[in-house]
Amino acid sequence: MRYEGKIYRPPGEWRSYLLQCTVGCSHNKCTFCGMYKEKNFHIRPMKEIMEDIAMAREYYGPNVDKVFLCDGDAIVMRQEQLLKILEALYAAFPHLRQVTVYAGTRSTMTKSQEQLIELRKAGLTRAYLGVESGWDELLLKVNKGVPTEKMLQAAALLKGAGIDLWVTVILGLGGPGEGSKKHVEETIKLLNKMQANHVSCLSYMPEPNSPMYKDVQEGKFQLISARESLEETRALVAGLNYGPFHFTSNHASNYLPLKGTLPDEREKFLNMIDSALGGKSRIRSEHSRAL
Repeated sequence: MRYEGKIYRPPGEWRSYLLQCTVGCSHNKCTFCGMYKEKNFHIRPMKEIMEDIAMAREYYGPNVDKVFLCDGDAIVMRQEQLLKILEALYAAFPHLRQVTVYAGTRSTMTKSQEQLIELRKAGLTRAYLGVESGWDELLLKVNKGVPTEKMLQAAALLKGAGIDLWVTVILGLGGPGEGSKKHVEETIKLLNKMQANHVSCLSYMPEPNSPMYKDVQEGKFQLISARESLEETRALVAGLNYGPFHFTSNHASNYLPLKGTLPDEREKFLNMIDSALGGKSRIRSEHSRAL
């Protein structure tokens, strides 16, 4: 398959055929993220995308059942382009059951509710929305580019179209102490309003090619400890009061892998976290953590 630059995907898309539709991220200004800093955002020519689908059909055969549209924000593409891609994918792979995409807030809101419904009917099944935090002051500080109000609007549009909404938050993004407390409190408030089908937590780890890396190196931003990370996770598990929904904190960056359904497994998760906090069970070592 042909790819421009390094390709990133959500952890749950490890079995998916990765089709690069855009290169980079249309925003690409978040200070914590280093994934697309070496790329200039652009939409790939449709001719190349169609050729790649044909190449994938020849290489993988007809049994591909999951496709992820790369890079960071493919939903920004024009409606007719996305519809043509979806049509070609379902024609090439008769067993296809899931097509997913990263969805930036601003890009999602360029689509009307009717357009998103059209995309869902054409086979776009899931969108990953990077929430990161529910604290507007922190979102501004890390240059997320949108406030929580806009995130809620984008999430409502996706859910209203019947698209499976998967959101991510970043443990430790507010730093230690009061920053940690405010970050988690406001994130809980936002997620309870948003009511996504899936919530995944990963932990902030500084990437060398990101602006925040320099802040960490210079002591301007302090990383939270393993204990504080567990406490943030515990607060989220205890505070999210809707459901049922799928909850994970099993990313390689996290200290304690959790995966299941809330609120059904709330007590199980809390017991696991408390056991780790009390030193009765092991957590991932710093050496084994990764992005």
